[in-house]
Amino acid sequence: MTTALVAVVAALALAALVGWLLTRRAGSLQAVGSEVDTTDLGLSRDGPTVVHFSAAWCAPCDRVRRVVSQVCRDLEDLGDVAHVEIDMDANPAAARRLSVLSLPTTFIFDGDGRQRYRTAGVPSAADLRSALTPLLA
Repeated sequence: MTTALVAVVAALALAALVGWLLTRRAGSLQAVGSEVDTTDLGLSRDGPTVVHFSAAWCAPCDRVRRVVSQVCRDLEDLGDVAHVEIDMDANPAAARRLSVLSLPTTFIFDGDGRQRYRTAGVPSAADLRSALTPLLA
């Protein structure tokens, strides 16, 4: 009985560690610099664009929409930030091209269409503001 209990506790601890390792960066913005085809994403050429992939069945996607909308309003004095939401179910080709593996996934593109940041999960408003502000200068 004791050996079985130890095995169960060890398995739970291992599962918790693996889960933590897989999700520890969720929601944190990461700088990127790769070139991708963005012609069909509806990016603004006048300033940065926040693109987030969502789906009707994705509950956290609603939180991303609210955070991005609020940050775009907060930064209006510095310049225009475009916000594009792409339904992953309706546009799987764009999701594949950008290697979107989970929802929600959010990208920031500069005015030249270069991908500057990417995050999986719900980004914080502070992280979005700090990523967008230099692109508005």
